[in-house]
Amino acid sequence: MQELSHYIDGAHVKGASGRFADVMNPATGEVQAKVPLASADEIGTAVEIAAQAQPEWAAMNPQRRARVLMKFVDLLNRDMDKLAEALSREHGKTLPDAAGDVQRGLEVVEFCIGAPHLLKGEYTDGAGPGIDMYSMRQPLGVCAGITPFNFPAMIPMWMFAPALACGNAFILKPSERDPSVPLMLVELLEEAGLPKGVLQVVNGDKEAVDALLDHPVIQSIGFVGSTPIAEYIYSRGCAAGKRVQCFGGAKNHMIIMPDADMDQAADALVGAGYGAAGERCMAISVAVPVGEETADRLIEKLVPRIEKLKVGPYTAGNDVDYGPVVTAAAKENILKLVQSGVDQGAELVVDGRDFKLQGYEDGFFVGPHLFDKVTPDMDIYRKEIFGPVLTTVRAGSYEEARGRAMDHEDCNGTAIFTRDGDTARDFASRINIGMVGVNVPIPVPLAYHTFGGWKKSVFGDLNQHGTDSFRFYTRTKTVTARWPSGLKEGGEFHFKPMD
Repeated sequence: MQELSHYIDGAHVKGASGRFADVMNPATGEVQAKVPLASADEIGTAVEIAAQAQPEWAAMNPQRRARVLMKFVDLLNRDMDKLAEALSREHGKTLPDAAGDVQRGLEVVEFCIGAPHLLKGEYTDGAGPGIDMYSMRQPLGVCAGITPFNFPAMIPMWMFAPALACGNAFILKPSERDPSVPLMLVELLEEAGLPKGVLQVVNGDKEAVDALLDHPVIQSIGFVGSTPIAEYIYSRGCAAGKRVQCFGGAKNHMIIMPDADMDQAADALVGAGYGAAGERCMAISVAVPVGEETADRLIEKLVPRIEKLKVGPYTAGNDVDYGPVVTAAAKENILKLVQSGVDQGAELVVDGRDFKLQGYEDGFFVGPHLFDKVTPDMDIYRKEIFGPVLTTVRAGSYEEARGRAMDHEDCNGTAIFTRDGDTARDFASRINIGMVGVNVPIPVPLAYHTFGGWKKSVFGDLNQHGTDSFRFYTRTKTVTARWPSGLKEGGEFHFKPMD
């Protein structure tokens, strides 16, 4: 049995709390490692070390910090296969999907190499008589991130790369379900030249999370996970005076117009709905065809595609479409929601409830499901399923379809498939959702744009990566400087207008 560790002050450190969590092999259902769960005291030690290491890192000019990230990119590419295999082993996703997880994080690191430009302030010469004004972006100090199981490489890099580029120290609390890749990432960063203590990984559960939220030295908290936890972390973190950004759940709708290329739409739905076993906050879980004829054509196209999906462990080869879900509890919750859909009157067109994989009967595999004629009052529509389940809600018109997406409280991403430019333009303009795809099923922005939803999918006013990340991890300081010439006139007791 492998015992994992924390990574504190440049070294692997055994847990001191005596508490551990099991790290499962989702394909077999077996425990493959145990990970320590940090106490508040262990969090405090990591914060103290980070606070000592941060000033020297912040004093390094942005170009030198960027060079560390450049080297880190090289090392990520060097170890891509090793990282992907470790990720698949603990999460269960296929090797190509795991490599994509690393790659999308790497792209944010590449963007952050532009820190020397992104950290430039503004300057006004001659704002008043002998007065110049300028602004500076300065690091917050010690920051922290709490990241989810479904992207154990990408989301940590989305957080710590901009934080480090801005000159902060960072403490990462990854998911205890798949902690190995975050531990590997911090080793690679130190190999790239990051000073010890600037990035640390502390594993834990709610005790560790609360310790981070309450610690007075921690200046900011980033979080990605479920909406109830996002709301909790945002409320408690803000109450403690921290800068907080929290990203919660999603119920992403894809509208299919009558003029859409139905083969293209069906292919997009299968990839976006069932990829990574549906364990993506940007997965399409709701198809909204406009018109009965469109809906019938769509279902006809979807069924054979879904029935041909290959479900299996990552070791079965790169032609596996998706693997197991992360835990037995996740599988149980998905099947419970599927049953609720049947009980509440939805039509289960593709039934994966009896799916069994020979040789992996104890694994957490869930067969693909397709529901039709789902209504907004059903649990499978209201709740985030986070599994390989696609629901179809039929709409009588474009306005009704758009309204379905707009009325849901989880507004992370959405998409429309159409050949009509006017419809697409209207949809993109009027929809109240943070990320929009036009004939693109999973509209995750590239690294130099920002990622974030609206409504109950986000708590906070700044998004992840892109320029928002540099705003989030810095404070703006504005300096007004006067260098008078000639005779000094004595004190002034009122504000002089700027001529």
